[in-house]
Amino acid sequence: MDISTWTLYFIAVLILTVSPGPSALFCMSKAITSGKRSGIYAALGSLTAITLILSLSFTGLGVIIATSELAFNIIKWLGASYLIYLGIKALLSKSTGFALTDIPDKNNQQSMQHFISGFTIGASNPKAIVFFTALFPQFINPGESLLTQYLIFSGTFILLELTWLLFYVMLGVKSSKWLFEKGRTAFFNKLSGSVFIGAGALLSMSNRSE
Repeated sequence: MDISTWTLYFIAVLILTVSPGPSALFCMSKAITSGKRSGIYAALGSLTAITLILSLSFTGLGVIIATSELAFNIIKWLGASYLIYLGIKALLSKSTGFALTDIPDKNNQQSMQHFISGFTIGASNPKAIVFFTALFPQFINPGESLLTQYLIFSGTFILLELTWLLFYVMLGVKSSKWLFEKGRTAFFNKLSGSVFIGAGALLSMSNRSE
């Protein structure tokens, strides 16, 4: 793979990962309400899901999902429903303050829950499948090793995606001190709840051609 091809791919993925979406907001929210460790587990869950989507798209299985109206709609509605559920849960929260404890439980059950929640958010956007399915044909060279290209493409994406997700986790940790003051928790719950509901509504209206 020549450097010019990789540079163009790097720019495309950078634009994708730098834009804050539901995963970034969720990771930041987890860091605020449950601490840095929880935010990191949510980030790893989201990264795992999107990397799986990338792998499916690279191997060609993404084409089947991207062109299947049924599969697209199932993923879309599951994702939209989960985002709206998170939004309603935040809006109905009666919390007046956060008690931040970043100490893991002995069974790591909460950490796994954060990972699964992050995975669900990351896997809930079918547009990612369409994006990667349309992206890879522009950069894959059939005359070169597909395994080598996959490792380069996936490695570049993982590095950029993880960097930005951790950035939002740290942003959440820094913001938590301000949000811990009484009265501001309700504001955060209303803001994050509204954003999640809005993201779910937008996802529900998306289609493969957009």
